[in-house]
Amino acid sequence: MADKSQFFYPRSRYYGSVKPENLVFNANLQEFAQRVSYLANLETNGKLSPQETYKEIKQLWKQLKTSKKQLGIGEEPFGDEISQA
Repeated sequence: MADKSQFFYPRSRYYGSVKPENLVFNANLQEFAQRVSYLANLETNGKLSPQETYKEIKQLWKQLKTSKKQLGIGEEPFGDEISQA
């Protein structure tokens, strides 16, 4: 296997509107999903308590929300269409 990180942290192709902020948010969203999956598996196998898992996921969610806000995702849903009209 040439690159272990591709195996452990797979990335899916982005099919949405190609803007830098969308690409960055998509990468953050994929990382969030991957980490939540790991936490859920650790909790399922008894390595983390439900309370600790919830705390970790809540922190990851706050980071994702902050990322969304900083990138301005969803603030102007028709911004591109209005500027082209």
